[in-house]
Amino acid sequence: MALDTLRANKLRSGLTILGIVIGVMTVITISSVINGLNSNVENLVQSLGSNVLFVFRFPVFGSRPTTEMLTRKQLTYDDAMAMKELPHVVAVSPALQYVDNSSPGRSGTTAIKGNGRSMQSTILEGDTPDEQYVSELNLTDGRFFNENDMERATKVTVLGSDTAEELFGTESAVGKEVQAAGSVFTVIGVLEKQKQAFGGGKNPQDNHAYFPVTTFHNIHPETLDYWITLKYDDPKNRPLVEDELTELLRRRRKVLNEAKDNFAIFGTDSLTRLWNEITGGLFLLLFALSSVALLVGGVGVMNIMLVSVTERTREIGVRKALGATKRTILTQFTLEAMTLCAVGGVVGVLVGAAVSLGLKFLLPTILSSLWIGTAFTCSCAIGLLFGIYPAWKAANLNPIDALRYE
Repeated sequence: MALDTLRANKLRSGLTILGIVIGVMTVITISSVINGLNSNVENLVQSLGSNVLFVFRFPVFGSRPTTEMLTRKQLTYDDAMAMKELPHVVAVSPALQYVDNSSPGRSGTTAIKGNGRSMQSTILEGDTPDEQYVSELNLTDGRFFNENDMERATKVTVLGSDTAEELFGTESAVGKEVQAAGSVFTVIGVLEKQKQAFGGGKNPQDNHAYFPVTTFHNIHPETLDYWITLKYDDPKNRPLVEDELTELLRRRRKVLNEAKDNFAIFGTDSLTRLWNEITGGLFLLLFALSSVALLVGGVGVMNIMLVSVTERTREIGVRKALGATKRTILTQFTLEAMTLCAVGGVVGVLVGAAVSLGLKFLLPTILSSLWIGTAFTCSCAIGLLFGIYPAWKAANLNPIDALRYE
């Protein structure tokens, strides 16, 4: 009977459940995007490794650095080499990146040229040979630079996959020459594509040119702000490694006993914590948007059910005259409201799933059966909540007055 009522008033029913459809679609779409991003962030963190620590002069993930943090003494290459001597540390990679002062905060905005072509916004980075091991960089062609390249400051470079593809197309880049920072370098290797956390499209980390750190000093001697990445032997030794690092750096940086650390040590879990804070805000947005849409839909359902009760007053009187109880009438109209919202829930799930699949070309999306079930259950609950009053009103009509109603 509930479905027959829907079919009899198709346009009215469709407009009534529009709010429910929008609310459920919002839940499905946002939850699928968040699930997809969570999966990418998790994969990115796993690729960095659970036994990796980062050291910099101030915390990078989290709140904006203070003036005191920005004026701290920079970490040095010698600091990194001292870390390498610690018992549980197996590899250390001090890195330098060129930042164009004309565009504050943007890395490597200069172009790199080769084969008559140019690649913009390439990140220029100086590293030690340990960078390949610490960051687990895999090559598709050639080799990474070695200790000999470091000692001699040879003019060689390893290109990111997008940089090599843009400059040399399908040809092998190894052995070819490129121009960067006013110098000519020989390409000795090409990296495979790196994982990224957000979205599809180009990954900025694939537009990269790596140089031996000694070579990098020659082309950009003004860049001295080291970012140090180190790998230690076993994840269970992290507290011990952090204590040893803290003691070493406080001693080398001459930090007074009562003074706070003027450096930061953090792991891949910092990325996870930061992302959880961001997704917490996104979930609040999800809740607010979907709640408003569902409440609007619920009000529409209540309104249309009150109209339906008024239109069918005589029918209710006849049913009561034939022996229908209050419970029967209450159940009938409550089920009609729930059916109306359930249909809206199904349509919302289908539309949300279609939108999520369409967004896959722009953002990583993963449909969640948990959120689909939750959204559909909420739509049915809205029908129960906003349909109970019209059903109660119908159940309490006086059968004699109802039969006389025109």
